[in-house]
Amino acid sequence: MKKIYFAGSIRGGREKAEDYKKIVDILKKDAIILDEHVSNPKLSSTGEKISNEEIYKRDTNWLKECDLLIAEVTNPSLGVGYEIGYAGSLNKKIVCLYEESANLSGMISGNPSIILIPYDKIENLESKLKEYIK
Repeated sequence: MKKIYFAGSIRGGREKAEDYKKIVDILKKDAIILDEHVSNPKLSSTGEKISNEEIYKRDTNWLKECDLLIAEVTNPSLGVGYEIGYAGSLNKKIVCLYEESANLSGMISGNPSIILIPYDKIENLESKLKEYIK
């Protein structure tokens, strides 16, 4: 099974937390999610109860370990942007999901090595995601 690092906003806002949960539930059918805590709707924008240094070390290790980074980028987040850049520097495959109405950063939408998947409903993502997981 592929190992996936799922990126979604935490300190940048948790407005999409319920969607993160649905996306991770889809991904878990066919992959191992290294950082499933991001999809916990009860996780607030204050983040976890560990130090920033511990978060950085853990997350960069997960990024090194993963086969694929999947990021939900509708809600802009400095952390998610950093994770995408870090994964790119490791030559990881990167897939970015976003609501069709979102105004994406040019650094994401203009990068030819990032696979972009717009969606109108989370339920419509499953078939699109399966081709990148297998």
